[in-house]
Amino acid sequence: MKDANFLKANNARSIWHPMTAPADSMAQPPVILTGASGVRIKDIDGHEVVDAVGGLWNVNLGYSCQPVKDAIAAQLDALPYYSTFRGTSNDKVIELAEELRTFFEPDGLTRAFFTSGGSDSVETALKLARQYHKIRGEAGRIKFLSLKKGYHGTHFGGASVNGNANFRLAYEPLLPGCHHIPAPYTYRNPFNESDPAKLAGLCLAALEDEIAFQGAGTIAAFIMEPILGAGGVIPPHPSFMPGVEAICRKNGILLIADEVITAFGRTGAWTGSRLWGVKPDFSCTAKAITNAYFPFGAVMIAEGVAQVFEGDTSGKAAIGHGYTYSGHPVGAAAALACLAETKRLKVNENAAARGAELFAGIKSLMEQYELIGDVRGGHGLMVAMELVADRTTKKPADKAVTARVQETAYREGAMVRVSGPNIILSPPLVVTSADVQTILSALDAGLAAA
Repeated sequence: MKDANFLKANNARSIWHPMTAPADSMAQPPVILTGASGVRIKDIDGHEVVDAVGGLWNVNLGYSCQPVKDAIAAQLDALPYYSTFRGTSNDKVIELAEELRTFFEPDGLTRAFFTSGGSDSVETALKLARQYHKIRGEAGRIKFLSLKKGYHGTHFGGASVNGNANFRLAYEPLLPGCHHIPAPYTYRNPFNESDPAKLAGLCLAALEDEIAFQGAGTIAAFIMEPILGAGGVIPPHPSFMPGVEAICRKNGILLIADEVITAFGRTGAWTGSRLWGVKPDFSCTAKAITNAYFPFGAVMIAEGVAQVFEGDTSGKAAIGHGYTYSGHPVGAAAALACLAETKRLKVNENAAARGAELFAGIKSLMEQYELIGDVRGGHGLMVAMELVADRTTKKPADKAVTARVQETAYREGAMVRVSGPNIILSPPLVVTSADVQTILSALDAGLAAA
């Protein structure tokens, strides 16, 4: 292994990092991480902190989950790879599909299509939604609706339904036929409405208006996160997602739940759809499905959609889509072990308890610091605070301020994530009360330094 001097000198020399400008990485080299244990990560200088980001929303079981590591090692010895394209399968992926069927059956989802990650899962669901309508003789249903502030990955399809200009402008023109409605974001919305229930109703009315404008017969699917994640942790009112489902059903539009973040316990419920009592047509998953130890994902498919595909004899249901690593046996083995450990530990229950503690702590910090304009959370370990230069005008805090909060918090013991003016917290679902207090203490120091 190269020494620390080599790694620091070449930190941004030959690598371009995602979600940042190459020049920024050169001017402000990224933190070099060299170790992790439990819910803590350690950098090249030996500084250890609680990972309040959870990797990237995905290390739900922490960094020392031995059953998943053991499953990966054993599968590498047994069958390190084979394709699941037409004509071949493997034992682990068959077993995993059955386990996922049981796990997602309360959501009405009974089939799995395997992918390499979250963006792949979104792309898959968008494609299958269009194909579903073509099989049924409604080839004109090609458009997609989604929420502003929503995040659905980085492929061209995902970027097209994304509701954040940061992930769109540099890559336009994107997929045609993608239209957005206002998100139920009480702090900032075009209706100037702060009441969550009233705002949900206004957004649902906007959805119905957009459907009428576009023509229901032209729309394939509506895609949404049960709780918006990267857009700044925006939980909708409990009436919102059920309202979306009802509107979709009335208009023959498929509902795609982007559960890449919310599945497997993060919201305090086993899935975000289950949290709101919704049964989607597709559910996109990845991230925590293998505890981040192996790139893997799955699109879960509703029984009714499955029957349309499986009952077709015309050839229209032949799926001309897939990935080299779809159903990778090592990923499947990792997912099996991860799912078993996720259920054994009942991480959804800990996420609910520790999330409530973290949310209360952040609200307490808001009383101390005018810098915090809004605090959002209340559903498991998904919490955010939005920093502002002025509470009255809601002018967002500038990058230098959020950077100081993040840097100081890191020095004081917690890695937190910055997304625009938001500080986002999504720690592993196995954090303890002591870990939560460390995160809060580090943020207190960061806010004081800003």
